Amino acid sequence: MRITCVLGAALLTLGLAAGPAAADSSPSADPSGDSGAPSQAGTSFRSATEIEQGQQATASGSTGDYLYWSFAADAGQRPTVKATVKLPEAHASQTWQIDVYDGLRRRQSCQYGAQTRTAAQGTASVELACVLRTVRAWSEPWANDPLPGTYYIRLTAAGLPASDLGLPVSAEVRADSKDIGGAAAVDGSLAQPLTPGIAVKSEQDGSGSQDDQGSRKSAVLSSIEPDGGWSSNWWSDRWVWTGLGGVLAALAGIGGYALTRGSGRPSRIPPGV
Repeated sequence: MRITCVLGAALLTLGLAAGPAAADSSPSADPSGDSGAPSQAGTSFRSATEIEQGQQATASGSTGDYLYWSFAADAGQRPTVKATVKLPEAHASQTWQIDVYDGLRRRQSCQYGAQTRTAAQGTASVELACVLRTVRAWSEPWANDPLPGTYYIRLTAAGLPASDLGLPVSAEVRADSKDIGGAAAVDGSLAQPLTPGIAVKSEQDGSGSQDDQGSRKSAVLSSIEPDGGWSSNWWSDRWVWTGLGGVLAALAGIGGYALTRGSGRPSRIPPGV
């Protein structure tokens, strides 16, 4: 009986000692936060790294390189792009610039923000920002309005001296949007968002023929899109305000009639009779 008690106490002691050790050996959470954030950038429009809105992307490169990212923006959004470039310790005066292009690769102007900045000699970093115009659901063909689809971010240095070419730099880029709502709604929408095709696949028609006449090719669009998908562009809060305006106009008409209609029809009996 004494031997059984001793063995039980020994096993209990070993279990308590092994418990914390097993807990310490379990994998811990990643303290860095978003482990899926891109850590590289493309070198052209075709190889631009896709990022999501609200996601901070990082990349390493050299002065003189073109760094490209892409993100999706839908109708009614006002995108804001921010970039921070960490410069090497020894460098001359450098001018950095951030440009944003739409799905048709048209350069979009910034409403406000420091799109171009010059870093003095010895500056540790430089910050850039570009606030675009509100994305419209539809626009005239001749207009340069931002439309729903993919937007490209290009970060580069301009006017570098020869001594600074090839110096290592690191960049942080983030794209966010403010939802403007029905104030930016228009009567019309695109059939498809301006999203580039990344591949081409063949689809067979109903005849089942294997020749060129029995198959057709369609572009596979990029996988990047807003969180809730592309909007249908037929509904906005402008409909709510229009309905409320109609109700208020009807109430105002009824109130005006009640105030101006008087006490009723006049009496038919002549006065003095």
